[in-house]
Amino acid sequence: MLIRSISGVRGLTATHLTPAVVCRYAQAVHQFLPQGAVILGRDTRPSGEALNRALAETLIALGRDVVDCGIVPTPTVQFVVEKTEAAGGIITTASHNPIEWNGLKFVRGDGTFFHPGECEQLFALVDSGETLEKATEPGAYIPENDALRKHVNHIVNLKCIDLQTIRKRRFRVVIDAVNGAGAEALPMLLDALGCEVVKVNCELTGDFVRGAEPLPENLATLCETVKTGSVDVGFAVDPDADRLAIVSEKGKPLGEEYTLVLAVEGYLLTTRRQETFVTNLSSSMVLDKLAEGYGCTVVRSAVGEINVVRKMLDLGANLGGEGNGGVILREAHLGRDSLVGGALVLNRMALSKKSLSAIHARLPQFEIVKDRVALKGIRVEESLEQVRRLFADAVINTEDGLKFTWNDRWIHLRKSNTEPILRIYAEAPTAQQARRLVQKVKGVFQ
Repeated sequence: MLIRSISGVRGLTATHLTPAVVCRYAQAVHQFLPQGAVILGRDTRPSGEALNRALAETLIALGRDVVDCGIVPTPTVQFVVEKTEAAGGIITTASHNPIEWNGLKFVRGDGTFFHPGECEQLFALVDSGETLEKATEPGAYIPENDALRKHVNHIVNLKCIDLQTIRKRRFRVVIDAVNGAGAEALPMLLDALGCEVVKVNCELTGDFVRGAEPLPENLATLCETVKTGSVDVGFAVDPDADRLAIVSEKGKPLGEEYTLVLAVEGYLLTTRRQETFVTNLSSSMVLDKLAEGYGCTVVRSAVGEINVVRKMLDLGANLGGEGNGGVILREAHLGRDSLVGGALVLNRMALSKKSLSAIHARLPQFEIVKDRVALKGIRVEESLEQVRRLFADAVINTEDGLKFTWNDRWIHLRKSNTEPILRIYAEAPTAQQARRLVQKVKGVFQ
């Protein structure tokens, strides 16, 4: 199975995303990008080494210089591309997919991911089947062994965090990196921020001993370690370390939605500016309520990191992200970054003498429920029109599916790009109220 989307391409490495297939994508990237070096990086999946080698060998044979960062977080590759004169980058990762999967993420010269139209052009080049001739003079292979240090140094010197105040607090932090690409990066950052670090699943083995996504149900070991260790906070990331989840000092997962909210509040307390923040249509309205209290506004984009980034660029926004634990700070680079998220959350904690659970308790509290319905045999447009009539009193947004919003709740319906299903996300002050909204929609589709 091979899945293409605005997030790149992912597939089962035993059957679909083989080195031979990866070579075709490398040729297409070579055709698409302007002249210049290509930055490579990968997560810890065992299949990544062979796929990364296939990328490098193909690009070098075509005359491209390749700068290989090795095992690093996805945001580290984005950072390196943005801060150099590279033509672009390719990251070998399947993000939160299981171990039998791998994938490719494609980075533009500005450090952002390919835009949707650019992905379509790239996939068309792959499908053309054209085989390129080798260059008369091959490119060079350049190992980049210092990418993590450069990335971390940039983050600790961000203007929007109070570095000295963070360091004075000497936070004790547990990090669960799922034995992925964040296993060295997050401890390195936390050490630079003056934290005492306790490591859980911080080996570069690619052995995902818990579910790859940093969801509450996958964080039992982290929660227990926090509860028994006099710890201030627990951090968890996914295999390519672009998403950050938080566990309070009580060993309770706060939910990925609150990562961006805590990061924004720390940012606001440091900068004292009235700004516009960007998040996607399926992310929590907690951010809206928080922003209102600081005289700020929130603008929504279609779902997908690159859609948030493009909206940030359009509006000149400095901070945005997604409710899956993805924090995007322009001052760092324009991509989701768990290291940036961690620094901003610690910044928020350092600006208060209260515990993290007390800080969280003072934030607006909402619950999100996620569900789906199968679309096979259903007249989708007719059903969606019925839903419109059902929620006629709501504010309706059609930028990405159908979203209905009221003052204290919302429901968002989106067709999947890869499956014949309709995704249904709802949020309300309680999970029960959110489920009622979902059941109303599902009743229409039955």
